[in-house]
Amino acid sequence: MKVVLENLTKRFASRQEKGKDVIAVNRFNFEIPDGQLVGLLGPSGCGKSTTLNLISGLEVPTEGRIFFGDRDVTDLPPEERGVGLVFQNYALYPHLTVEENIIFPLQNLKGKQRMTKDAMHKKALEVAKLVQIDQLMERKPKELSGGQQQRVAIARALVKIPNVLLLDEPLSNLDARLRLQTREELRRIQRETGVTTIFVTHDQEEAMSISDLIIVMKEGVIHQIGKPQEVYDDPVNLFVAQFLGTPAINVLEGDIRDGKLYIGSEAVLDMPGKRNGPVWVGIRPEGFLLDENGPFTCGMDRVEVMGRDVSVVCTHPNMAGRNLRAIIPSENRMDAGAKTVRFSLKPYKVHVFDRESEARL
Repeated sequence: MKVVLENLTKRFASRQEKGKDVIAVNRFNFEIPDGQLVGLLGPSGCGKSTTLNLISGLEVPTEGRIFFGDRDVTDLPPEERGVGLVFQNYALYPHLTVEENIIFPLQNLKGKQRMTKDAMHKKALEVAKLVQIDQLMERKPKELSGGQQQRVAIARALVKIPNVLLLDEPLSNLDARLRLQTREELRRIQRETGVTTIFVTHDQEEAMSISDLIIVMKEGVIHQIGKPQEVYDDPVNLFVAQFLGTPAINVLEGDIRDGKLYIGSEAVLDMPGKRNGPVWVGIRPEGFLLDENGPFTCGMDRVEVMGRDVSVVCTHPNMAGRNLRAIIPSENRMDAGAKTVRFSLKPYKVHVFDRESEARL
């Protein structure tokens, strides 16, 4: 089921300044396609969880409308929207078994939706098999690992066959290896069920790896919407470029002069048709080519061997941060004792932004 958000806005009264409002979500417009997994991505406080709460009905919008398909659900309570919710904390009932936790939402169905006990047990077993916990049905939550508990929470959200599945930082409490395994499982489950899913996270790698589309937010405002690779390759502004990518993009002060991009005194790329003036230059770590005759010179700090790749940590007086990091294939032979290192740059991995507005040029 598609989800349509029209001018969705949420204001809260400021705790610091009386009479003023904090805008958590600001005129959010987007249509989430039927059956897709969409990642809401942004730093803490950007409004992504508030957006999820508005869609679920846990928060009431100050302005705007919410549609599930052609149905306006803006004024409906959460229980009438047909949503499944999974939170960062698993919120399982400790005194109930896995099966009882999964069945719990079915016991509250009324009228025509009411189910027999046999039907509830059958449905619970179906979703338990889907999330691969059908062998754990008699256990209590305390007898489960964190990943298993999260699967129970997902099964409980899916058992009513929701119109929309809403996931709010569902992997944050898991260790790194388990997070990787569980996010792969989330993607598998979403594909098998075909349920429209909205996934909130501050982890850009997590969002990019499993989402059909990502929405990058900051301070309640959408900055960019698109397929993960497209947003990574073509960021609309410096914020999006810096937020996506591990290691982070290298940002340097630069200038465009007479059709060339300068970093310091070195002309590193041709920039035909671009107006002269100061710019921010963003270079992805994988955008460097080791080249003894290259146009871009950096001070050598250290070389970190990572197996298939080598991370060359450098210094440059125009860097906005402390160090510049270049990722190059391990077959390149580096002189770790050299004082300087020279690179040529891959043009499609270099992004140029207006110095004041930070919009991409």
